[in-house]
This record gives sequence, structure tokens and C-alpha cells, in this order.
Amino acid sequence: MFLQPLNHPIRHWQGMMIWVVGASSGIGAALAKAMLKQGAHVAVSARTASALESQFQPEVNAMVLPLDVNDSLAWQQAHEQILQRWGQVDMLVYCVADYVPERVWEMQPDRARQMVLTNLAAYYDALAILLPDMLLAGKGHLALIASVAGYVGLPKATVYGPTKAALINLAEILYNDLHALGINVFLINPGFIATRLTEKNDFEMPALLSPEQASAAIMAGMACGDFEIHFPRRFTRWLKLVQLMPYRWRFALMQRLVST
Repeated sequence: MFLQPLNHPIRHWQGMMIWVVGASSGIGAALAKAMLKQGAHVAVSARTASALESQFQPEVNAMVLPLDVNDSLAWQQAHEQILQRWGQVDMLVYCVADYVPERVWEMQPDRARQMVLTNLAAYYDALAILLPDMLLAGKGHLALIASVAGYVGLPKATVYGPTKAALINLAEILYNDLHALGINVFLINPGFIATRLTEKNDFEMPALLSPEQASAAIMAGMACGDFEIHFPRRFTRWLKLVQLMPYRWRFALMQRLVST
């Protein structure tokens, strides 16, 4: 007996109306370009308009929408612009993240608060705006890009890790609430991807992937109807094993990582 996919598989992107938030670089930019190539209409958002325009302005089916995710009114205004042009949003991809590699004693409260707002709290504004239409239509797709940093307490992920752990938890709640109502929820947990955020790391990153490899893995997971899309498997499977360890073993392993 074959297990049924947790989500409705997405194998055809032609004509889909997709909003990628955090599309100026990295995974968000690569994913938006891949979706455009498959025939989707893609609204791309980030704080800086010039970064979006330089990559997406020539694309006929792309819509450049600068957005400060921490501005609730800006969410509403951007959503209205999409509705005026395309009439609906079929999928939201939330690919926004802020990251500072730091130990606990290096944490600055104001900076930490800003990271929590950007990585997690802003997503609730998106839900409040998009969910009513999706629920009324009885269909839609929500994709949250979290991180394997949310699996366990990793060194130097003092604020970033907890925000990603919260997104993982939220994605599970969304799935439980929304799947029966026709809405797909995709939880995306990348390992190390070569982006402007990981450039801040001062350690060797195992199984490092390009943003294009990440976007290919994401779309493949969506085509299979996976709930959690994690990659690269040769790395993420080890972290899932660490999750299962008793705390005594897990903490000993983390101490070894910190000391190396």
C-alpha cells in the first residue's frame, strides 16, 4: 500500500499566481526565476526595489513589489496591487530571514527583537491578509522557508534558530488547521545554502548548495506533495538523527562543535 502525499502535488505551474517575499537574492530569487520559467505569474517582494528590478524587470510575467515585511499597512497595499493586476494569489512563499551568528553573551536585545519581527512575526500579517481569500476559494498554497537550524539548538544561532523552530511549529499548526479546507502547506528546511546570510559564517559549511540547487529541490518536493521539504538529505538526515538523541548525548555533541 502506497502512502498518499500530505499535500496536493504541484506539477503544473502554468498560469499560477505566486507571491515570493524575500526575492531579491538567494533562494527567493532563484525560486521566483524557476517558477517564472515554468509559466507562473510571480510577484516578487523585498525591501530594496533596485535589487528586484535588476533581476525581474525584463520578465513579462513578473511584478515587482517593494515591501517592508515589518510594515502591516505595506502588506495590505502590496496585496491590493496584486489583486488589481491578477485577481488572486494562489501561493505565498515566505523566504524572508535575518541572521547574525552570535553566542548568547554577544546578543543585542534590540537587534534580536528586530530579527524575531522579520523572521517570524511578520508572517502573521501575511496570513491575516491572504487566508480569508484562500479559505473562501477553498484552495491555495502556503510555503514557509524555515531552516534545519530550527531542528536543534545549534551554536551561534542564538536568535535565528528559535525563530526558525517557531516557523516549523507554525507550519505544523497551519497544516492541521488548513489541509482539510483545501490549502497546501509546505515546510521548507534547507541546510547550508550559498547566500548573503551564510557569507557571515566563519566555519566550514557541510554540503553547501547553490540557491539554484535549493530551488530545484523545493519544486521537486512540491511536485511530490511533500509537507516537509528538507535538503540536502546527506546533511539533514544527520540532524534529524541528532533530534532523536537524549539530551545528554546531544549536548555533548554540541559542546564538541563549539570547541572545534
